[in-house]
Amino acid sequence: MTALLQQPWPWYIAGPLIGLMVPALLLLDNKALGISSSLRHICAACVPSNISFFRYNWKKEIWNLFFVLGVLAGGALTAHFLTGPEPVKVAPQLATDLAKYGVHDYSSLVPKDLINWPALLTPRGFILTVVGGFLVGFGTRYAGGCTSGHSIMGLSNLQIPSLIATICFMAGGFVVANLVLPWVLSL
Repeated sequence: MTALLQQPWPWYIAGPLIGLMVPALLLLDNKALGISSSLRHICAACVPSNISFFRYNWKKEIWNLFFVLGVLAGGALTAHFLTGPEPVKVAPQLATDLAKYGVHDYSSLVPKDLINWPALLTPRGFILTVVGGFLVGFGTRYAGGCTSGHSIMGLSNLQIPSLIATICFMAGGFVVANLVLPWVLSL
């Protein structure tokens, strides 16, 4: 059983399991799947202010905070107990391309050559973590939700704004992966 949990599941198993979260949440209590709204709930609970965006009954959405806590706990348990001893499998062509930028260590989920505390003080590390994190947060707020909210929940409900957001997520990902990331990695 442990061996089954220590390897990636094929898309035809993992995808439907993720997809089944949509009807499960809707049927159980008419809830929508999404992660990014939890930050708003945390701010509304912890930062008393006169900002109208944070003045609402966040306690009605506490289930979302438990959902996110479960995601974090599941990730931590998996990283601690279910990580195999082998390095992360990377496609040979990608490994060749990344080697040109000095990325060789695939012993953890993210390449240690890119994401580590000393790298944060380099232009490349700062752009990847701080600027990238800010852009993800800004984009999530600007789009009115994250990829899980729009691409899984919104598309399942046939929402046109979610289709537009998902198309923009994908286009942005292609542009960043093919044009921006090579430039950042060359710094």
